[in-house]
Amino acid sequence: MKKIAVLAVLLGSVASTEQPAPDPGLKTITQVAIVCRDIDATSRHWAAVLGVDPPQIRTTRPGGEVKMLYRGKPSNGQAKLAFLKAGQVTVELIQPVGGPSSWKEFLDANGEGVQHVAFQVENPDRTLAYFAGIHAPVLHQGRYDSDNGSYFYVDSKGPLGVTVELLHSDARKR
Repeated sequence: MKKIAVLAVLLGSVASTEQPAPDPGLKTITQVAIVCRDIDATSRHWAAVLGVDPPQIRTTRPGGEVKMLYRGKPSNGQAKLAFLKAGQVTVELIQPVGGPSSWKEFLDANGEGVQHVAFQVENPDRTLAYFAGIHAPVLHQGRYDSDNGSYFYVDSKGPLGVTVELLHSDARKR
């Protein structure tokens, strides 16, 4: 029940007559991410289900190149990624391929499945402070491979039942 109440606050569906619920800045779910052992097979299955062509699969740069931290320590973790559009949400497929990461930890502990739900945020400091306040610290973070934004995996499985990823794109240079 606690998980449902926290999720309702996060999604803004709980009203209070005394004061507004805190706004951690989560407005739109952008991705649902599935960790898998064989991204080639999994991407073909998802493409068939969604009625789209199989996506391009790419391997991320080593964690050291994208300032990756896992549980507060530098990691050279990498993953193969594939993205499939499903309406307003992207299904992200992730196959860990090296080094410690939240993706590998999830796969080792749980097998294949939904590892995180991602939200684009405008103010990551405010959002991270909110999560710290509900005892959901940063588990894994880094820069996008294109180095034009940051990602943060919040260890929110306890309060929410799933890891939350915060995506923050840098301001475009003019």
